[in-house]
Amino acid sequence: MIQKIERNKKQYLDLLLQADPDETMIDRYLEKGEMYVLFEEGNALAEAVLLDRGGGVCELMNLAVRPDFQGRGLGGRMIRHLFDQARSRFHTMLVGTADASDQALHVYQREGFTVDHRIPRFFLEHYAQPVIEDNGVQCVDMVVLKKALR
Repeated sequence: MIQKIERNKKQYLDLLLQADPDETMIDRYLEKGEMYVLFEEGNALAEAVLLDRGGGVCELMNLAVRPDFQGRGLGGRMIRHLFDQARSRFHTMLVGTADASDQALHVYQREGFTVDHRIPRFFLEHYAQPVIEDNGVQCVDMVVLKKALR
């Protein structure tokens, strides 16, 4: 079951930090964004935060699946749920991910996103500490993908 979270969003900080390792950055969008959490048997297994960017565009700011549940299609399930939630209000969804994250790029592209542009040095300029992917590679550029919702 996927549930919209209206209050106490920070109770899912452990999940949020898996997708965005800087709590200060999370604080910039969490309260303004719509948060959704996927529960199974009362356990939070995945979360996503969607932010209205104006002009019919929304951005998927954070998507995380508990490590012990990754590879089971939960990320794709969350993305498709966001498409359903956003389609009536937005024409385009954006998502940014690290250039070092082949796994994330693959998930987004499998769900119909295409690469739109890159933001050079994003992770070097916006994060106080180096951001290192699970593959050991430091994140430098942000890759921005987009998908038409209608």
